[in-house]
Amino acid sequence: MFSLPWSHPYPAPPGSGFWGPRTSTIDWCEENYVVSVYVAEAVNTITNGMFVTLAGFAIYNAITQKHERRFILTAMGFALVGVGSWLFHMTLQYEYQLLDELPMIYATCVPTWAVFSYARSKRDTILLGVYIFLGAAILTAVYLHFKDPTIHQAGYALLTGMVLFRSLYLIVTKIENAHARADMWRTVIIGIATFLSGYGLWMVDIHFCGSLRLARRAIGMPYGFLLEGHGWWHILTGLGVYYYLVFLEYLRICLVGRAPDYNYVWEWGFFPHVDLKKKNITAKGSKEN
Repeated sequence: MFSLPWSHPYPAPPGSGFWGPRTSTIDWCEENYVVSVYVAEAVNTITNGMFVTLAGFAIYNAITQKHERRFILTAMGFALVGVGSWLFHMTLQYEYQLLDELPMIYATCVPTWAVFSYARSKRDTILLGVYIFLGAAILTAVYLHFKDPTIHQAGYALLTGMVLFRSLYLIVTKIENAHARADMWRTVIIGIATFLSGYGLWMVDIHFCGSLRLARRAIGMPYGFLLEGHGWWHILTGLGVYYYLVFLEYLRICLVGRAPDYNYVWEWGFFPHVDLKKKNITAKGSKEN
């Protein structure tokens, strides 16, 4: 039988693991507890490190480069999604499933408020924040009642779509500097392409699960890990969300007239971040809308 170098066969799936019977409403294509008795889905768990690592950098950058608090909160929500997803895939317990899913909604509420509150009065900005929070709370209540993951997925897709299209509208109508627009479009396009690539691999994982499991077992570990589509979803969507967060930071900076104080940096040609120019390192950030 054909065998790759240093390949190890997958063991037979155990009946259960350290965390006991699954209570989550979703199980994924990765076979449970075949890598470790302490981790239900090893690849789906470890790949959440992408979320946590990028969120940690985004928080650090937002603090040191004096971005507004809204971006610190958004990055913290991003980190919480990664931690919640880590715990969910490690245990397949319902309470950790909620810690994975619900922060996705609430973390997206912050950029939703940010892009729709632009140029509004203080009163309208506060009311908008209240309406967005109430909408998220109602969605949470409905989801907890019916426990149908489709409700969560549809709500998250709606929020994300609203933020995206509003952001693109602001680029077209409010950003006059050609160089700034080019950086924004480049970031958005890469971010969307990365996110959609992750989504595509996740769909392959769902619809061809049986064939993928056979292929993983045929080539053994660790090579089979490369065929875990949901793991790639974590990696690529983590990158996509990071790109979008950087884009929103720069969009906000340009909208409030702070662009002359900042540089848009493409580290290694593909990793963006927005940094204060050296002469402005000690300057205070502007007040939030």
